[in-house]
Amino acid sequence: MPPFGPIKRQELIYFLRHLGFAGPYAGGKHQFMVQGNLRLRIPNPHHSDISRQLLGAILKQADIDRTEWENL
Repeated sequence: MPPFGPIKRQELIYFLRHLGFAGPYAGGKHQFMVQGNLRLRIPNPHHSDISRQLLGAILKQADIDRTEWENL
């Protein structure tokens, strides 16, 4: 069960794959993951965690609500 808070990029990818996303694929300045017609940009690798605000924006773009995320 991932908490809604700072998360490592690899953990984000792991949980998005668990939700049915494929990837990440290379594309332009950012990698992306795909689920059906939805193309979700993910942050580039860096040394710090993905912030709570950025995680919220990513989940909103993916149409994943907070309770669904926390119930994984």
